[in-house]
Amino acid sequence: MARGRERRAASATLWWQWNSADITQQITTSPSSFRGQDPLLLLKTLQLLWTKKEMKKQLKEEIRRGFAGLEDPLAGLLDMLESSSDWKGKGHSLGYYITTELQLWIKEHPAVQQSGIKLKKLQARVLRILAQCPANLLGPLISIYQLHTADRNYLLGHVSHLYHKGDYKEAALLSIKLKLQPDQDVEKMCTPLLLQDKTNLVEDYVGEYPELQSKLLQILDMWCEPGFNIRDITRQYQGLSRYKPDKFNRKMLSKLVFRLLDRFNVDPALCPNVINQRHLRTLNYLFYKRFVEKTMTQENWTDHVQSTVGENRWLQGHLIQLLISYCDLKTAARWAQCCNLPKEMLPYGVADELQKLQIQERVEEATKADNYEESKKKDYYQLPIPRANIHFLQTWEETLQCWEKVLRPGQVVGIDMEWRPSFGMVGKPRVSLLQIALNDEVFLLDLPRLLEHAETEGGKEKLPHFIQMLYSDAAITKLGYGMSGDLSSLAATWPALKDTDKQAQGVVDLLTVDKQLQKSSIDWKKGGRKVDVLSPEQNNEDRGFRQPEKGLSLLVQHVLGKPLDKTEQLSNWEKRPLREEQILYAASDAYCLLEIYEKLCKDPASFGLSSDLTASLVGKSSIKPRAKKQLNKQEVLSPSGQQCKGSKKETSCCPAPISPKEFSVVCDNMLQGLGRYLRCLGVDVQMLENEDDHRKAAEIARQEGRVILTSGLPYQTLQSQVAEGRCFSVNCSEKAKEQALQVLKHFNVQVSLADIFSRCQVCNCDKYLKISRERMRQLVEGSRQAPGDGGAGCLARSKEKPSQSCDAAMPACNAAQPGYTLHSEWPEGLDQCGASIALAGGTVLQVAAIPPGVLDKPVVTDFYCCTRCGKVFWEGSHFGRVVSQFQDVLVTAGDEHL
Repeated sequence: MARGRERRAASATLWWQWNSADITQQITTSPSSFRGQDPLLLLKTLQLLWTKKEMKKQLKEEIRRGFAGLEDPLAGLLDMLESSSDWKGKGHSLGYYITTELQLWIKEHPAVQQSGIKLKKLQARVLRILAQCPANLLGPLISIYQLHTADRNYLLGHVSHLYHKGDYKEAALLSIKLKLQPDQDVEKMCTPLLLQDKTNLVEDYVGEYPELQSKLLQILDMWCEPGFNIRDITRQYQGLSRYKPDKFNRKMLSKLVFRLLDRFNVDPALCPNVINQRHLRTLNYLFYKRFVEKTMTQENWTDHVQSTVGENRWLQGHLIQLLISYCDLKTAARWAQCCNLPKEMLPYGVADELQKLQIQERVEEATKADNYEESKKKDYYQLPIPRANIHFLQTWEETLQCWEKVLRPGQVVGIDMEWRPSFGMVGKPRVSLLQIALNDEVFLLDLPRLLEHAETEGGKEKLPHFIQMLYSDAAITKLGYGMSGDLSSLAATWPALKDTDKQAQGVVDLLTVDKQLQKSSIDWKKGGRKVDVLSPEQNNEDRGFRQPEKGLSLLVQHVLGKPLDKTEQLSNWEKRPLREEQILYAASDAYCLLEIYEKLCKDPASFGLSSDLTASLVGKSSIKPRAKKQLNKQEVLSPSGQQCKGSKKETSCCPAPISPKEFSVVCDNMLQGLGRYLRCLGVDVQMLENEDDHRKAAEIARQEGRVILTSGLPYQTLQSQVAEGRCFSVNCSEKAKEQALQVLKHFNVQVSLADIFSRCQVCNCDKYLKISRERMRQLVEGSRQAPGDGGAGCLARSKEKPSQSCDAAMPACNAAQPGYTLHSEWPEGLDQCGASIALAGGTVLQVAAIPPGVLDKPVVTDFYCCTRCGKVFWEGSHFGRVVSQFQDVLVTAGDEHL
């Protein structure tokens, strides 16, 4: 055999010395005159053809003629692969081309297949090659040499040898191709792959075996156990190449577990540790909402806590600890009694309180409830109709009277919907309550009960039919707020209503009106009053009273004088019976739309709206045209909402141009830089905090009618939770400026000079106070002379250096910025109180953050103060830079047609 190799090598050397042109001529004239005897000579011939593009067609013919002339084509292929190395790299190689051609040739000539001892020898040789070859060669070689018929123990031994050499990836790939996983230790095989951040390979390894999927999930869940030390695993693989310890932690493992649970449809009960950690994060979120933001009522908070904790003793123990931290021993003791926790589980002091405070707490809760009700009547919008005119409908017979009144031509109805909050869970919410308000009564439709009755008593199509009649009747004016999200949730609840948004007529979405009002330069305050300055005592009373109003509540406040009480918004709307507070809240949510609409129609000019408000809104659909789909699935809609398909002419359609004031978004927490850029251009932007779950963006988008801006994997989850086209994925590899341009062009947002810096980049407010330089100098000097630390407090809140916090924003009103309108003017008769100056709502102006040199610049004549956060801005060089950066999407005053 050694002599044979020497002869072949000598022949190959002699052959290689021939002139390549002569070889080409020989191939053309006599292609098989010397081939068929030695595989290496055939390889040299094929290598020459491989390098010449014009001979690629000949290459296939030469491969087939060459293999036909070889005594043993299967052994010949191995000779060629063993003497060459081009096939070891990634990509399309000559070795791969020869192998795949042989695979096809064998199907046409099955007689060349080997068996018995000769086949086993060939299999032993090919296994050595498989350890080095790329993934694309594995399948063809396994097929050619019939490795599935080889001795299984022999194959397992070979894979084990690869594993102990440290070739973990190669061992896993070969195991997958040979389907050896059932005979292997899943933890042993997958652990080094996870340490190298090869989670996709791990998923493929267990992909076809439910039993292995369950074992892997149990292992990952065990690693997430609170007392488990992950370093015990990593310590065994200290010398592992491409080891990524920062990718191997409980957070990554938890995400992987949830992805595998979803992909393989495995019962979550198999992973109690990961599920418990998720519920614990929900508990922490609920405590934040209740005790830090104070935006949840005790009843709603209690419902969700009970639902989250259930009978889980581990979660109940953490609940008691959180109650001690956020509340007191008395509250913790009350919850311990509700959960029926054994005394040995209770922290010190809680057990002693159990028997002392029950009666006392009942009295205190009753007193608080009375005070709260009085406060609500004084500070919030109150339903003007008697309680008897609110009808809670649970049967078909009860709804007949409702439809009789609602479907009268010329009727104006307010429509709203409620559903149980999802707290970031996957899927669109199912509507639990449909509210329809008329002039003197409100109907609350219990959709879960009506659905149940429809399935048991027949008539399943009756209710959807009436809802479709209501929305499609142009003679009935339908009022809503963010109706696109409502109809999307309604379609998820009742599939028969999936096309309701396309058929809707006579719809007025007050969210659109709200944006028009915000665009107006007229003061929001009732009667055109300007912003008042509070004394320090009033400022302290208002600060921390409640969160700033937003959405519908803010619109109600601006138009009707008092905000909506939104504390019942996060109720468990699926739980029955509904509490009285829930019923009143639901009725108010729908009825206030009627009052807003009536007041705006009576005197639109006083709110900065056109006089033909009714004519311009009634009969137009509130459902925005679908935005373009992402990536390769994009569809373009014309301004009329018609889909453009096919031809080049049709693809020239695009969404109707809009201004930044008409465009509102919520940015995922990895896109905060993009959010600041968009605010800089006047777009209404909500941004998630770093600790927020990505899916919180879907809740905000549905509630406030915003478009979601996200990137990467979260896009797949979020787009399924909102209406089509209401979620957009930006390129996370680009800088924030390029991302902003991408978003503005995609949605055809046209920015004018007046839009630039029309919103505060810190808090998103679009209302400023204009202060002259002389008046600002007085305020700055007063803040420095007065005792206290008011100025320092303002700087601390800004979290920026003075030189960075101010020389950026508001352009002065001059000819360079045509069409710019101030949002507010400085009130006359200003009195400074102490070291700080406070506006209505407790906002302290950050005058101490202005460097002295700025006040002496002759070009700075005016300052602009944000009325929400107090940040102070003036015209600086940053305005010119922004104009030049966004020149592509800027429109001049003559071009504006929005």
